[in-house]
Amino acid sequence: MALHPSVAAVRRAVRRALADLEAPATVLVACSGGPDSVALLDATVVEGHRAGLRVAGATVDHGLQDGSAELAARVVAQMAEMGADETLSARVRVEAGGLGPEAAARRARYAVLGEMATHLGAAAVLLGHTRDDQAETVLLGLARGSGGRSLAGMRRAFDGYRRPLLDVPRLDTETACQVQGREVWSDPHNEDHGYTRVRVRRVVLPVLEDQLGPGVAATLARTADQLRVDMDLLDDLAEAAHQRLADPADGSLPVPDLAAEPDAVRRRVLRLAALAAGAPASELFHEHVLGLDALVTDWHGQRWVDLPGHCRGTRVQGRIRVTRSTGPGAGPDTPGN
Repeated sequence: MALHPSVAAVRRAVRRALADLEAPATVLVACSGGPDSVALLDATVVEGHRAGLRVAGATVDHGLQDGSAELAARVVAQMAEMGADETLSARVRVEAGGLGPEAAARRARYAVLGEMATHLGAAAVLLGHTRDDQAETVLLGLARGSGGRSLAGMRRAFDGYRRPLLDVPRLDTETACQVQGREVWSDPHNEDHGYTRVRVRRVVLPVLEDQLGPGVAATLARTADQLRVDMDLLDDLAEAAHQRLADPADGSLPVPDLAAEPDAVRRRVLRLAALAAGAPASELFHEHVLGLDALVTDWHGQRWVDLPGHCRGTRVQGRIRVTRSTGPGAGPDTPGN
């Protein structure tokens, strides 16, 4: 009997994502109980077992809604029923730490998934983001003026994580669950227009589809793929330049060599220097990097540039240094050419 096209689309995407893994490797699937992650786990059980892989399912309870513990228990039972070889569950404490609720929950979720993957010795962790999620990410990056890195969207793979469904529309994951009789959970946050992403999903994208014609989500996702190749190349060039130029002792960078680099590479090198000094990536914005860049390209005696994470950038004796601040109003060194 032929598979329903939506089921086939999800399984085909998962099969591609698992193609480089060898039996009896373990794959961990993050499953919230929503249609995207349920469809992902369903397909991974089928395709993974066919390839001799061990499939584990994991759900994370963020504790942000009433009844979240009961939901996590139901998801664990469902993952076992679907054929997962092992199921895991964890409750995390979401602490803002200067982040918004979504970002804080995401940070907590990735931290515990990483611990689970290490515990299992998993070769990969699969995430259920779809093509529609990618389109929303690109639109949000465009609206915020976040630059090429945000417009390049979510990476298909990073640090052991993989997103097999970035070419699969959300309609296919929802349909795949329906035709296979899988129960799914609808997160009430996905209907709360207080969240920017929800407004993009429920209002902005439908308007664009109505006014510009169908296929906008696919086009945005394709744009992300095209930009990702360019961003990856620039990031590789910047990492090589940072390793070549940074002083091993203090991480400082020589101004003349920085000035000789193309703008796109130089600014990425400065961003890497800020990250190495302890500036949090989620709070390090383009304006901060431009401030550092001005120490190289528009030097007129600036004392320092304040950066998130209590970091500070200075130009000292012809070198750019990013260090932790030593106290209110105290610069780490006396700036000079």
